[in-house]
Amino acid sequence: MYPQAALITLLTVALISAAMYLVGKARTRYGIHAPTTTGNPEFERVFRAHQNTLEATVMFLPALWVATVYCNPFWAAMLGYAWLLGRAWYLAAYVRPTGNRGSGFTIAIVANAVLLLWGLFCLVPRLAA
Repeated sequence: MYPQAALITLLTVALISAAMYLVGKARTRYGIHAPTTTGNPEFERVFRAHQNTLEATVMFLPALWVATVYCNPFWAAMLGYAWLLGRAWYLAAYVRPTGNRGSGFTIAIVANAVLLLWGLFCLVPRLAA
C-alpha cells in the first residue's frame, strides 16, 4: 500500500548493513577485536559513523511512516529519499579522515525534522476527532 516508504525502509537497512560492513572491515584492518570499540582513531571514526547512523534511524523510521500514513505518501517519500541521501553522504564523509560530514548531516536532520513536525501536524487533529 505504501511501496515507497517500504523501499526507503529497506534501503535504510541496506545503509546500516553497509556501515556495519565498514566496521567489520576496520576491525580487521586496525586489529580491534570485539567487543572493544576504542584504541585506534581510524577505527573509532568508522564505528561512530555506524552508531550515529543507527541512532538517526531510530528517529527517522517512525517519522517516515507516520508522515506516509497520515499526511502524503509521495512527499513523505521525497523527504525519506532526501534523508537517505544525506545519511549516505554523512557516512561516506565520516569514515574519511578529511571528510566534511556537515552537509550530509544537515540534509538528513532537516528531512527528519520536517517529517516529524509534519507527521505531528497531520496526526494530532485525528486524535482529537
